[in-house]
Amino acid sequence: MKKFVFTGLALGAALFMGGAAHAGDVEAGKAKYAPCIACHGAQGQGQAIFPKLAGHTAEEIVDLLTRYRAGETLGANTPLMAPQAANLSDEDIANLAAYIETL
Repeated sequence: MKKFVFTGLALGAALFMGGAAHAGDVEAGKAKYAPCIACHGAQGQGQAIFPKLAGHTAEEIVDLLTRYRAGETLGANTPLMAPQAANLSDEDIANLAAYIETL
């Protein structure tokens, strides 16, 4: 019985965590992405010093934006990205990640 309960809890946690980053609204994310186009391109292709976003998973985008928002230094573009992420809510981040994953 204990094994069944643990397995069920682990499976439930895995499903919840696995779906958390995908819970975003793609259309809302598309609207929120508009300011990002200037640096990352309309299709997330990146340009000049700004990295490509297309091809990243929602989980990767959530992780990066959450870390930027927290003030973590992630590379040379941190001074540009931290202010962009500073006012994003968890919902904004999930929506952006859902949209970027479709690029």
